[in-house]
Amino acid sequence: MYVIAGLGNPKREYENTRHNVGFDVIDAIASKYGIRVIERKHKALVGRGYIDGMKVVLAKPQTFMNLSGESIREIIDYYKVDPQSELVVVCDDISLELGQLRIRKKGSAGGHNGLKNIIAQLGTDGFARIKMGVGNKPEGYDLADYVLGHFTGAERKIMDESIGYAVDAAVTMLEKGPDEAMNRFNGKRAGGEGK
Repeated sequence: MYVIAGLGNPKREYENTRHNVGFDVIDAIASKYGIRVIERKHKALVGRGYIDGMKVVLAKPQTFMNLSGESIREIIDYYKVDPQSELVVVCDDISLELGQLRIRKKGSAGGHNGLKNIIAQLGTDGFARIKMGVGNKPEGYDLADYVLGHFTGAERKIMDESIGYAVDAAVTMLEKGPDEAMNRFNGKRAGGEGK
């Protein structure tokens, strides 16, 4: 069994914000594979189903971003999955161009509070993640205001296309492993391959 967890903030006011692209990816996977992510348990909205014959749990932690690890810890314990081989976390990244993907098998939080809390709760940074670029904050912007800000129409179009790539990357990670996903999707973004 695999767990794919997308990070974000609950409540309607945070929908379509940069910080919630993890939720957007989970919604896209759920839609594509007919999985309903509506059950409230483990401080998350969860849905169970199959992706190409593989059992998966899709999760959207409802703890707010900075406490994402509390929910993911409960999910990992309940389903008895190994975070180092059966967990994929999807989150935003301000150091990447808008819509650009970066896949990692492990690594530091890189200043992302959601990842920081997951690492603290799991006691390891050895879990796979898909980072979705939301662009660097403009000069003079407050970081919190920027990541909690909404996409423009043009930005949303780019993100929607890149979310499709993120869905494909997540499925590739499950089917063929993170190395294959990294080879195929690192740097990929809507409108080009990135830098």
